[in-house]
Amino acid sequence: MARRCFLGFLVFCFWLGLTSCARSPPPTGLCAASVTPQGYKCQEFEVKTQDGYILSMQRIPKGRVGGGGNKQPVLIQHGVMVDGMTWFLNPPDQSLPFILADAGFDVWIANTRGTRYSRRHTTLDPSKSEFWNWTWDELVTSDLPATFDFVFSQTGQKIHYVGHSMGTLIALASFSEGRLVDKLKSAALLSPIAYLSHMTTALGVVAAKAFVGEITTLMGVAEFNPKGEAVGKFLKVLCATPGIDCYDLLKSLTGKNCCLNVSTVDLFVKNEPQSTSTKNMVHLAQTVREGVVAKYNYGSADFNMMHYGEASPPIYNLSNIPHNLPLFLSYGGQDALSDPRDVGLLLDSLKLHDGDKLTVQFVKDYAHADFIMGVTAKDIVYTAIVAFFNRQ
Repeated sequence: MARRCFLGFLVFCFWLGLTSCARSPPPTGLCAASVTPQGYKCQEFEVKTQDGYILSMQRIPKGRVGGGGNKQPVLIQHGVMVDGMTWFLNPPDQSLPFILADAGFDVWIANTRGTRYSRRHTTLDPSKSEFWNWTWDELVTSDLPATFDFVFSQTGQKIHYVGHSMGTLIALASFSEGRLVDKLKSAALLSPIAYLSHMTTALGVVAAKAFVGEITTLMGVAEFNPKGEAVGKFLKVLCATPGIDCYDLLKSLTGKNCCLNVSTVDLFVKNEPQSTSTKNMVHLAQTVREGVVAKYNYGSADFNMMHYGEASPPIYNLSNIPHNLPLFLSYGGQDALSDPRDVGLLLDSLKLHDGDKLTVQFVKDYAHADFIMGVTAKDIVYTAIVAFFNRQ
């Protein structure tokens, strides 16, 4: 029981940050911490967004065996409440960035604003609320374009993209507005998040309801830091809700993950979760409650009119994604966050997509964490991604 509870808390930290169980790692770069010790070359870069955030990026230019030439770049984007480290928790032969590098790709790792390696700005201080005044809308308009532009400027080639969870949401929203597509070769989306109205977990539903426009417990707290006191108090309130079991979170939130290695989760607790903005958590909750993929709702017609020129937040129309854009979607039958019914709604939005440009993989036994931490992902999912990229 103790091990099950421990795993539950860790994985809940991993995906939504709803606990304070993790310790902070030493302040070392991702290359030095997780890549070069495995025998791979790694380069650290800083990328500035149009709104002044300074993002950390890492590059693995080749595999351990070596090889030169004009390798195809791949940009890998993590989900919410984690950072680029989350791709390196398994051994090299089970970690997607290393597998891609060994397969001959030029691999780039993104780290979203607010996470440990991307907590800087040209003028704003992360200890001040102004630094945290953003949602995943700004990841669409600023972070993703900055990383794409940088990789393209360094390589001169169109980019393959891999996203997981929120990394798929911001990509789909971007593609729907015609962003990035001029520099994009193809996209692989793991546990794709767009529609969230069928999320099945009681705890997830309660959390979404709690994140309304004005959160009493978190009033004035701009940084959603799962290791902080204010967020800790908020989470205790959620866990006190009747019918909520905060001691078996692995299955009750993510679904029944089939293939997690305990040693991998032990590595996770040393590194994750990461901060995001409270406003971003509110936006994600709006996506759950309202059943649409839309920009942030400021809570009143007047405020929305000020920001958007219309009373309601504009919708991201996913049917506008270019029909000839090569897409690979992989989702799990046990995933309680990216529920198969919600993935079905996403696929319905893509029903006019060119048939030879859309590849869909359904993994019956997989839940949300298996796509990143699963020991069998290399054989089931990552091999398919490499084959998909090689066909483009």
